[in-house]
Amino acid sequence: MDILFATRRLEKRLSSQAELVRTFGAVRAKVLRRRLDQLRAADNLAVLRSLPGRCHELTQDRKGQLAIDLDGPNLLIFEPADSPPPAKDNGGLDWERVVAIRVLEVEDYHG
Repeated sequence: MDILFATRRLEKRLSSQAELVRTFGAVRAKVLRRRLDQLRAADNLAVLRSLPGRCHELTQDRKGQLAIDLDGPNLLIFEPADSPPPAKDNGGLDWERVVAIRVLEVEDYHG
């Protein structure tokens, strides 16, 4: 899967191991690297449903965005890069047709 980033600053932070560790600490950096590697290796978003990390769609003011668990309450938040995102006949997101994402942020979504 192709990975884009919402900002150049975020891309820099998430593309360099040294920046990952400096910004997020060693533990979260390791998990973030693993999740990004899983995303890159996946043919489409549906593949992530069978991997650790609980990839899931967000709701309410985050509708249209997805998240993967990191450590504790921290999430990697992203959205399909296509606009509009690929949809099924019933209007839901077609996970099998999502082949590119845009990473929006890393945050404690629950706090």
